[in-house]
Amino acid sequence: MTMIHLSPWDLGIASILIFLLAGMSWRLRLGVERRVLIAASRSAVQLTLVGMVLKLLFAQTNLALIGLMALVMLSVAGFEVMQRQKRRYRGGWGYGIGAFSMFLSSFSVTLMALTVVIGVEPWYQPQYLIPLLGMMLGNTMNGVAIALDNLTRQAWESRGKIEARLLGGQSWETAIQDIRRDALRSGLIPIVNAMSTAGLVSLPGMMTGQILAGSPPMEAAKYQLLIMFLISGGTGLGSMVAVWLGSRRLFDDRQRLRLDRLADGSKF
Repeated sequence: MTMIHLSPWDLGIASILIFLLAGMSWRLRLGVERRVLIAASRSAVQLTLVGMVLKLLFAQTNLALIGLMALVMLSVAGFEVMQRQKRRYRGGWGYGIGAFSMFLSSFSVTLMALTVVIGVEPWYQPQYLIPLLGMMLGNTMNGVAIALDNLTRQAWESRGKIEARLLGGQSWETAIQDIRRDALRSGLIPIVNAMSTAGLVSLPGMMTGQILAGSPPMEAAKYQLLIMFLISGGTGLGSMVAVWLGSRRLFDDRQRLRLDRLADGSKF
């Protein structure tokens, strides 16, 4: 099967939908038309640049350049996690908690997949490493952002209950235990929904891409199943690390609730 290449004209036709969406937002006074246009412009520029960089990486398989790109991906993901929290942590903690949890989960799961499951030689082959890491970071980012937002929001709203438990002699872990569980559940909801509806409601992105590129459907299905398992594990691990670090940050060494360590953020 020959792959059908898209021309700039083809993409221009598809972009009409973005302008239609922005026009609907303006007509209905939703106030998001500017954000829609900026997001679409960013995605066009970013994906074009990534395509050029990947073309260079695929040609030479340079570990230093691959590591630099992975670091950039992690840095941007950590920033986006912080931006999506209604009440974010002050200082470097707002960025560090999300970035560290994603580094620990996404990089470890990706490395395991490349060396143990797929068996790529060398393991840092950019054709496999960059797409896998990108999918891991993107999905883990969503789970971590939702979990942290749920954690800080509920801690703020339930501060009276938490302080009453602390005064009653409970440890900080026990006082916030139910909030941590709810935060973890919320972080896992997207990937659980994706796995539950895969193949019935929609064909996931990687499987669709492989089929369009000419891969046999069964081979595409196996790769998609592998990716979903990896993403679920990475999202769960990342959310657990983020929620533990985030909840610990809400208390000082004397086990007092410190909501002054949170600042008002923005969420779209």
